[in-house]
Amino acid sequence: HVYTTALHVLGKAKRPVEALNLFHAMQQEMCLYPDLVAYRSIAVTLGQAGYMKELFDVIDSMRSPPKKFKSGALGKRDLGLEPDIVVYNAVLNACVRRKQWEGAFWVLQQMKEKGVQPSTATYGLVMEVMLACGKYNLVHEFFKKVQKSSIPNALVYKVLVNTFWREGKTEEAVLAVKDMERRGIVGSAALYYDLARCLCTSGRCQEALDLIEKICKVANKPLVVTYTGLIQACLDSGNIQNAVYIFNQMRNFCPPNLVTCNIMLKAYLEHGLFEEANELFNKMLDDGNHISRRSDYKFRVIPDIYTFNTMLDASIAENRWDDFEYVYQKMLRHGFHFNANRHLRMVLDASRAGKGEVLEITWKHLEQEDRIPSPPLVKQRFCMMLEKEDFDSALACITTNSAGESQAFCKSAWLNLFEENAQRFRKDTIMRLMHEVRVLAAQSNSPNPVLQNLLISCSDYNRPRVKVPGFNQT
Repeated sequence: HVYTTALHVLGKAKRPVEALNLFHAMQQEMCLYPDLVAYRSIAVTLGQAGYMKELFDVIDSMRSPPKKFKSGALGKRDLGLEPDIVVYNAVLNACVRRKQWEGAFWVLQQMKEKGVQPSTATYGLVMEVMLACGKYNLVHEFFKKVQKSSIPNALVYKVLVNTFWREGKTEEAVLAVKDMERRGIVGSAALYYDLARCLCTSGRCQEALDLIEKICKVANKPLVVTYTGLIQACLDSGNIQNAVYIFNQMRNFCPPNLVTCNIMLKAYLEHGLFEEANELFNKMLDDGNHISRRSDYKFRVIPDIYTFNTMLDASIAENRWDDFEYVYQKMLRHGFHFNANRHLRMVLDASRAGKGEVLEITWKHLEQEDRIPSPPLVKQRFCMMLEKEDFDSALACITTNSAGESQAFCKSAWLNLFEENAQRFRKDTIMRLMHEVRVLAAQSNSPNPVLQNLLISCSDYNRPRVKVPGFNQT
């Protein structure tokens, strides 16, 4: 009993591997050998996880227990069992996950041979398998079988609605639900939710919103999840206007959460509505200024790193560098960190576009966190300071942040940097830099390889270049 309970708990926790290990341990001892309840439990767990092979192994062991338990004193207990409808339904569950329509027919054949009558739930699962495999004609055929043998339940109608949705038959989906209600069958929240999304996909948003009341009567999930799903359905069908309509209607009944806002933010940007996205982003920033206690989070949404990165990407794509600088500053002030993999290229591009303040903000941010800037960041700031003829700051960049990066600051690297940024410097800038490097090197007690490489590169760069006819010197 304890082991069977443990199997059930592991199944509820969706831990099929641990459940299967426990089940195998039970099979090793006669006193613990699984009974029908245990077989049902492990079958349901494996079916929900889509573990088809393991499930068939369990069924084989169910029918043929180990030989060591078949004779002698231990053989007094009949260990051989046959799968019942619970086990067969578990196999169908696995077929849904694995999209194995052949497995569904195997189950029906086995049930027929063993004299097990399929239930409405069984046919509902068979229909789910066919839906998952895209065999819509078979879904309709099995629905007719259900109608002949019993009364379809909410699960069966849910599968039927989803099939009509996939087929683009919205009106048929609506009529199916009306037929269900006429029969007195109580629809599930999932059924009405899927019908509402189906309506959104076909542009019938107001009808979808009218279903919210029905969903609320039987739903366990928060209302915000329902609205967000309807918005996503509109976006999946490519209709941003309907998504905006539902988003605005949503605000009259429940506050959107972070997921909803991020979905809308990305949708605005993907449809070229930067100003609308910016307005939503600023609304989220403003919400952050009005949070003083935990309960405020129920009604206000503050941006996360996904929000900031989305706006940063959009600002760059639109060459809106003022907006980029604003968003980037807000990101750091909200406690999110500079991520070199994500933000380095952005900062460098912004700096080259004239937004040197972005680089300076990043530099200070890294200093506060005691992080060493990457060589590209060091070189960009070096050039920026050199352009301003602030030689002390330029040299400070490399003397304090070049340790362990000898290759990045070798002679050829410096020479390439000068040539790539030549248009940024005055004619005598490199010559004056040479003087400052010599002064700094003389003050050092030990030779600095980076400064030595820089000095040699300055000298090479300033060396007169003789043009030889027919020879292209770079």
